[in-house]
Amino acid sequence: MGIQLAQCFIAVDDHDRALAFYRDVLGFEVRSDVGFEGMRWVSVGSPEQPGVEIVLEPPVADPHASAEDRLAAAELLAKGLLRGVIFRTDDCDATYERLRAAGAQVLQEPMDQPYGVRDCAFRDPAGNMLRFNQVREGGARAPGK
Repeated sequence: MGIQLAQCFIAVDDHDRALAFYRDVLGFEVRSDVGFEGMRWVSVGSPEQPGVEIVLEPPVADPHASAEDRLAAAELLAKGLLRGVIFRTDDCDATYERLRAAGAQVLQEPMDQPYGVRDCAFRDPAGNMLRFNQVREGGARAPGK
C-alpha cells in the first residue's frame, strides 16, 4: 500500500500578501484559488513537486467558528505560533539571499546543524516559520532516498 503526502495547510491572514510571497518570491505555482462561504483557499506548489500542494487557508477554516475562536487563532498566527513548514533546497545560502533580498523576516541565517543539514529560517507574511534545509554531504537523508 503506497501512501504519499498530497496537501498540507498553512494559515494566512491575507491571501494576496501570501500569494506575493509563495508565488513571486518562492516561485511556486498557483494550483487553485477557491472561495466558499466568505472564505478563501489558495493552493500553491513547487513546479518540482506536482503532486504536493500547500493550501493557504484562513486561520480558522470553519465558517461556523465563534468570534472568540477566530480572534484566538488570529492572535496565535500573529505571534507565529501556528504551523511551520520545512522545505528542502539545493542551495541554502542562495535561498537565504533570495528571501532576505525580497524582504522576508529572517529568523536564522544559514548554519550547519548537527543532524546533517545546513538550514536557515524565515517568517512568511502571516508569521508562519519556514525553514529551508540543504542536506550536507554524508548528512541526513529524506526517507526513501
